[in-house]
Amino acid sequence: MNRNVEPLDPSKINITSRTLHQPPLDELMNVLAGGLTANFAEATVEMVDCPNFNGWPYNFYQEGLCGNPILLEVGGPAYLLPTVQTDKFYDVKSLLRQINYNYDTLVIGAGAGPWPHTGCNCELIMKLNIVNDKVSPGYRLGMGVANGTHYAFVNKSNGECKLERIVANEDETTFALLANLYVCEGKPGKVIKVHAKKRLGGMFEVRNGKVKQHIMPAFSDTPLTSETQLNNWLRFYDMKTPLIAVGTFVSAETDLDLRVQHFHSAFDENRLGGHYHIDTTPDTIEYEGYFNMAATLYRVDQPPNKLQFGKD
Repeated sequence: MNRNVEPLDPSKINITSRTLHQPPLDELMNVLAGGLTANFAEATVEMVDCPNFNGWPYNFYQEGLCGNPILLEVGGPAYLLPTVQTDKFYDVKSLLRQINYNYDTLVIGAGAGPWPHTGCNCELIMKLNIVNDKVSPGYRLGMGVANGTHYAFVNKSNGECKLERIVANEDETTFALLANLYVCEGKPGKVIKVHAKKRLGGMFEVRNGKVKQHIMPAFSDTPLTSETQLNNWLRFYDMKTPLIAVGTFVSAETDLDLRVQHFHSAFDENRLGGHYHIDTTPDTIEYEGYFNMAATLYRVDQPPNKLQFGKD
């Protein structure tokens, strides 16, 4: 497969923006609490000051989840299924320039890894701090980065999970096919904290149990036209915690063919990561998450054909 693929020019792809409904925080917290208490033995939802995510084990290289929050919904599973479209390759820095997001920027979320860079299809766990040249001039390529991003691969030799982390100062900001990204200035501020035990755009940490996650192997040589074929191609794992997950969720697919929820997780010390599905130890599992509401959603390069599967 030809690895000499350049990111798409964002000025030549369709980008649609939509203002998001932002309900009062107390209303949102009541809705979340109602859903959580229906699915967990213990659950609390509260407004708190955002913890500092700058250092280990989060490695966001920014303190918080606040400051001009938006969502970037890029591509979609239709660019992977039934057969991969290898031209669908993006650079988050150029996308931010195109929509005039001119701030120091935290980008976190889930997507497909940049196979032309890694040499293989993989899961992307993006944690990226971009310093804009309008704030701090002189950085290479106009914007400098601090990178906490992980890639999760299927190890070709034994079929196990292989987790790699980007070098912290590596200026690698590309991804392929699809991504669901939360973007903000990374500032401190008020966020919604969710804590849930015994089953249940932002981040959450999973503790005290195991979760079912998948990793994409090498691209399929044969078309994947059903959920069964897709699941037979994916590699599923029962992964131990702790894990730190990043991603987004919205209330509905709408006419923009949005992905209602999409989270990927990783943790350096246990060398595990992948696409989150569900926990597999309901009696012991514990979640702690921090979330913020985005004001605007940008739909980037929406696939022309809507898939009826592949969005789990």
